[in-house]
Amino acid sequence: MSSVAQMIETIETQMDAETTETPVSTANPEHVRMVEALLFAASEPLDTKALGSSLPEGADVKGVLEAVQQMYEKRGVNLCVIAGKYQFRTASDLAFLLRKEQPEQKRLSKAAIETLAIIAYHQPVTRAEIEDIRGVAISKGTIDILMEIGWVKIRGRKRTPGRPVTYGTTEPFLVQFGLESVAHLPGTDELKAAGFLEAMPPSGFDVPNPSEELAADEDPYDPNEPAEPDLLTGNVNLDEA
Repeated sequence: MSSVAQMIETIETQMDAETTETPVSTANPEHVRMVEALLFAASEPLDTKALGSSLPEGADVKGVLEAVQQMYEKRGVNLCVIAGKYQFRTASDLAFLLRKEQPEQKRLSKAAIETLAIIAYHQPVTRAEIEDIRGVAISKGTIDILMEIGWVKIRGRKRTPGRPVTYGTTEPFLVQFGLESVAHLPGTDELKAAGFLEAMPPSGFDVPNPSEELAADEDPYDPNEPAEPDLLTGNVNLDEA
């Protein structure tokens, strides 16, 4: 066999292998380009409705998104699902390239971090329930700080005497920590691996399952409903809170 024939055979073999390994997307190439442009230009995650409104009528938005995810699967940026929306993010194995050491302008207090963790895992949760879990009273300012940051919101009212408000996390919280939903919060095994839990936690210990849905004893929040009585009057340890 001549060298030219061998070269042609080698090229054909390589092309056949690439065709076999890489699935061919049926998504409209022009729609794929449009979604790429929209996602790169967006300053925040976009949902399928927002993307669909910019595409031609009848476009297969989910099919296009799947095609884009496949295209960027092994690249420096990946298409990620954050809080049910889509956003390009640096590939996790390349995050070290973009790490920049700089002084932290403001740090959350220990009380705020503990309160945020309790709200994230126990939502819907009331102030009284947060205090019961922490074992110490908290100042109103602790939750206010978390609400000002945008990570915590008032989500409803509990059907109990006093109608206390319930708290939960927000979409910016999910975006900040790269979570698709609260159901993707680290579980017991992940917390152990990260060193946040002892290898053998106390008997009966379990990580609660938070929910973004209204609880059976929870009503949607109505800002016009009279506020609950101030539960912070009395002895409050502001140093602890």
